[in-house]
Amino acid sequence: MVVAVFEQLTPEIRRWTARHPEWHPRYEWAQEVASFAVESGDTLVLVDPQAPADEEPFWAELDRLVDASGVGRIAVLITIHYHARSTTDVYRRYRDRLEVSVHAHASVRKRLGPDVPMTAIEPGEPLPAGALAFAIGSPRRSETPILIPSARALAFGDAVVGVDGELRVWQLSGMGTRREWYEERFLPTLRPLLELDFENVLVTHGPPMIGDGRELLRKGLEAPPWSMRSE
Repeated sequence: MVVAVFEQLTPEIRRWTARHPEWHPRYEWAQEVASFAVESGDTLVLVDPQAPADEEPFWAELDRLVDASGVGRIAVLITIHYHARSTTDVYRRYRDRLEVSVHAHASVRKRLGPDVPMTAIEPGEPLPAGALAFAIGSPRRSETPILIPSARALAFGDAVVGVDGELRVWQLSGMGTRREWYEERFLPTLRPLLELDFENVLVTHGPPMIGDGRELLRKGLEAPPWSMRSE
């Protein structure tokens, strides 16, 4: 029996998971990371693609998706520099068959193969499939949440995660623990995202929120920041 690699979340959105390539074994939460494939017109958008350790079934299923969808272009959108992951492999596999573009924060360039062209994301400037990236953090982070309008989806790298059926802001090391810093410096850069038109929230750590995502994000921003130590 062939086990499907991709989970279809909506007609446009598919999700797959792989073991985190650098995760410490003492942390049970989010040992797996998620990636997404979003069909949008003639473009297949891949968000933070990570090939699983058992690569052959993954590549075979991605090949079938590319062929069945009839897309002419693959656009790899990377939400944060840590998530360059298998982007180089995607580019090399499909560059002779399709137009392949890579879009990420400028800091990602050094994580890609020397043969991989990349366009640095500038928040607010259009991306393939009409996607838009947004700046967050004060000072600004290298992470850029990405809105994919055709799928009504907002994708996060590390800033927001899925935990126990909720969305939470992930308190990363170096983020600071002072409540006033969180409320006065960081949250104000996330709240404008609630004004966007989306209903699905795609997170690379934890389960996605399909439907009612904007309300779940609002609740997540009202809650205290979450860390693995607060499990």
